Amino acid sequence: MGKLKKTGAVVLPSLFTIANMAFGFFSIISASERNYVLAGWFIIMSYVMDMLDGRIARLVHGESSFGVEIDSLSDWMSFGIAPAYLMYNFVLKDYGFWGYPVAFLYVLCGALRLARFNLKAHFGESSKAYFQGLPIPAAAGILASFVLAYSMLEAEGSVRSIRLIMEQMPFVYGIMPFMMIALALLMVSSVPYAAFKQGNLLKPNSIKGMLFILTILFLITAYPQDALFLFFSLYAVSGLLSGLYKVVTSIAGSSKE
Repeated sequence: MGKLKKTGAVVLPSLFTIANMAFGFFSIISASERNYVLAGWFIIMSYVMDMLDGRIARLVHGESSFGVEIDSLSDWMSFGIAPAYLMYNFVLKDYGFWGYPVAFLYVLCGALRLARFNLKAHFGESSKAYFQGLPIPAAAGILASFVLAYSMLEAEGSVRSIRLIMEQMPFVYGIMPFMMIALALLMVSSVPYAAFKQGNLLKPNSIKGMLFILTILFLITAYPQDALFLFFSLYAVSGLLSGLYKVVTSIAGSSKE
C-alpha cells in the first residue's frame, strides 16, 4: 500500500509535466500553421503547467530524479524549441540566413541552462532563494507574450490594451533578434533571479502581499497580453538590477576597507 501511494505521488506531478510538454508541442504545430496567437497561448499554458507540477510534487512529496529529468525535457520542448520556432516564423525569417543562428543560440543556451540546473539539483547546490541565470520559462514568457501583445496591433475592432506598452511593440519587433540573443546569454549567465519558492512576497496574510496579488490579478484580467509581457520583462530586468546592485555594494565595501 505504501509503495502504491509513493508511486501515485510521483505520477501525479508527472501528468502536469507531460501536459507542459504537450502544450509546447501544440505550440510548434500552431506556429507551423501560422497561427501565432494560438502558439503563444500554448506556451503560456505550458508555463502554467510547469508552475503546477513543481508545487504539486512538493505538496504530495513526490519529488524524484525521474521528475527532474522529465521536467527538463518538457521545459526544453516548451520553453526552448517552441518559442525559438515561433519567433523564427514570426520575426527572424525576415532576416534571412541570420535568423538561423539567432534561433539556435536561444535553443542551445536553454539546453545549457537546464543542464546546469539539473547538475546543481543533483548535487544539492541549488538555492531556494535565487536562480543562477534567467529561468528558461521566464525567457519563453517574454517571447510568447510579445507575440500576443504585438498581434493586437493587427486586431480588428477595439481591444483592451495598455497604450504605453502597445506603442513600444514596433520598436520591440525591430530589436527582437538582439533581445533573443540577450535572453539566451542571460539564461547561461550567473545573474541572480528571485526564485519565489519560499513565497514570502506572495503571502496574502499581509497588506503588501494582498495589494501585490490583487494588482497582478487585475492587470492580467483586464489586459492579459500586455500585462504578461510587462511582468515577464520586469522579471528579466530585475535580475540585472539585482546583480548590478551587488557589484556596486561590493565595490563600495572594498573601497571603504
